[in-house]
Amino acid sequence: MRLSGKVGIVTAAASGMGRAGSEIFAREGASVAVVDRDEQGVNQVVEEINQAGGNAFAIGADLRDDKAAAEIVERTVSEFGRLDFVWNHLGHPGPAAVEGVDMAEYDLAIDLNLRSQLVTTEAAIPYMRDAGGGSLVYTASTAGISGSPQSPVYSMVKHGIVGFVRSLSRRLGPDNIRVNAVCPGPIDTPMLRVFVSRPDSSPDAPSRTAEEVEEMVAGRAGVVPLKRFGQPDEVAKAAMFLISDDASFITGAALPVDGGITA
Repeated sequence: MRLSGKVGIVTAAASGMGRAGSEIFAREGASVAVVDRDEQGVNQVVEEINQAGGNAFAIGADLRDDKAAAEIVERTVSEFGRLDFVWNHLGHPGPAAVEGVDMAEYDLAIDLNLRSQLVTTEAAIPYMRDAGGGSLVYTASTAGISGSPQSPVYSMVKHGIVGFVRSLSRRLGPDNIRVNAVCPGPIDTPMLRVFVSRPDSSPDAPSRTAEEVEEMVAGRAGVVPLKRFGQPDEVAKAAMFLISDDASFITGAALPVDGGITA
C-alpha cells in the first residue's frame, strides 16, 4: 500500500474531492483525520472508511476560526501520535464580479483559500520536522496557473496558493518537507455548479435559472481537450501521488489535473 503507516489530514472532506481523497488514502494504508464543518458528512465518511477496514476519525470544524484551523493538527497528533501529511483542500469560489464586488464574499474567499491554509500549515510544520519530514499538498486550480476571466478573485487567491507552495517548498526543503499543489480543471462536483451560478456582474444581478446553469456546465465540458469533466477521485489520486514516497523528489510543483486545459 502506497501510504502504509502514514498519518494525515484532509480538509473539506465531507464531499467531492476531499471525500474521495480520504477514502483513497485510507485504502492505501494511511490513518486519516477527516475535517469539514459538515459534521454529519464527515461522520458518514469516517463510518464508511472504518467499516471498510480503514482507520479514520472525524473532526467537525469551521476553519475560518484560527483556533479551529490550528487545533485540527493537535487533535490529529493526539489521536494518531504523529503527522506525515496534510491535504489543504479547503476552498471557496469567491465573487465572480469585480465591478460591484461583494467584499464580504471576497473576505470569505481570502479566509478560506489563504488564511486557514496558513494557520494549519504553521501548526503542522513542527510535527513534520519531528517526524523527519512530510508532505504538504494544497488544492490550487487551473485558475492559479493562468488567468480566469470568469473568476478574477478566485484566480488571485489560487495564484497566491501556488506562490505559497513554491516559496514554502524552498524554505522547508532542508527539513525534508515537500510542498506541492494539485490544480484541478472542471471537476464533476457540486462546486462546479456553484461557480457557474454566481452573478458575473454584481451581487444584485439576477440569478441564473437551473436550466441556464446546466447549459453553461455542459458547455464547459466542450472546452476540455479530453471532452469530459474530471472526476473527484482523479484529483484525489494525483494528491495521493504527491503525498506518497513515489514523489520523493518532487517539491514546489503545481500539477494540473485538468484534461489538458492548460496545455
